[in-house]
Amino acid sequence: MSSSRLAIGSVCLSMVFMLACISDARRRLPQRFFDVRAFGAVPDGRTDNAKAFLRAWDVACRWRGPSRVYVPFGTFMVGSVKFKGPCDGPIALVIKGDLKAPTDPRYFSVDHWLSFLYVDGLVNMRFDFVSNSKVNHIRSIDSKNAHFNLFACTNMNMSHIRIITPSWAPNTDGIHIGSSSNIQISHSIIGTGDDCISMVSGSQDIDISDVICGPGHGISIGSLGRGQIDNVVTGVAVSNCTFVGTQNGIRIKTWAPSSAGLASGFTFEDITMNHVNNPIFIDQQYCPHPPCNRQASSRIQVSNVTMRNIWGTSTSKAAVTMNCSGSVPCKQITLANINLAYRGPGGPAISACSNVRGKAYGQQLPPGCL
Repeated sequence: MSSSRLAIGSVCLSMVFMLACISDARRRLPQRFFDVRAFGAVPDGRTDNAKAFLRAWDVACRWRGPSRVYVPFGTFMVGSVKFKGPCDGPIALVIKGDLKAPTDPRYFSVDHWLSFLYVDGLVNMRFDFVSNSKVNHIRSIDSKNAHFNLFACTNMNMSHIRIITPSWAPNTDGIHIGSSSNIQISHSIIGTGDDCISMVSGSQDIDISDVICGPGHGISIGSLGRGQIDNVVTGVAVSNCTFVGTQNGIRIKTWAPSSAGLASGFTFEDITMNHVNNPIFIDQQYCPHPPCNRQASSRIQVSNVTMRNIWGTSTSKAAVTMNCSGSVPCKQITLANINLAYRGPGGPAISACSNVRGKAYGQQLPPGCL
């Protein structure tokens, strides 16, 4: 499948999808395509095609077999639209052309662009409340906010995603995950003004592989601890990834002071850092906006974290920074075969650690502090 683009002139809006599982035991009909042009859509980049898209969806949703809402090549402007289920059969939105959101806020009746409700088995879009689904071969450009926001999802597979946003654009996470489990992200290129991938409270069993991140703030767990409940992230594996010119590489961030919580069971391995400012960064004094209380301690327990086979270059002297909580120190931290060079003033690279308990194996450059 060729790549698709979701654009909004100079800015692309992220989408919100609220889906729940349904079932249908009725007799299935053959697969059918529903071309949006047959329902009045015009690929001129100016006409609002929201109603035409909705008509195509409604007819496809009532088909008692596999259906495909088909968007052909061309530029289709689409205002705010809400696609509703449950549907009578499996449904897919197949995008070959460009979806362009209007810049005029009058076209938006809600706080999101494209919304999907109560659908099971939708593919090739982004999701909230989705299970057993795939998102692949999508290109998202210049989002006003997070490009993809996964909330309360299970068994999701995202691959061959291309995200493009300038480094100066704030709050433009590439893929933001919360309250979700069994998520796989692979073979993707993500450039943003914020985290390439962020995992917040309720994320568990997340597998990230073969991702190129940059520009951006790296792959982050957290921030955690600002809320009062559900400050738990467990079971994250990041492997075979490359960071290019990012502010951070792999990062765990928790607020101080914070409510209690847990960040545990993480593996970061076979990772390349290319001119990354903070290649390895545990920050339990996270406070992006003053005033900040530097005497406060985080109550998030960071534990069972392995960082293995990480190499490349750092643009800061402190290539490894683990600033852990004084009240609940990081524990079971393992560093194995770390090779991060710094060639700037005041070199060579150093490790800066506090309140960390763990062990180190193999090469340690900079010299370890465990």
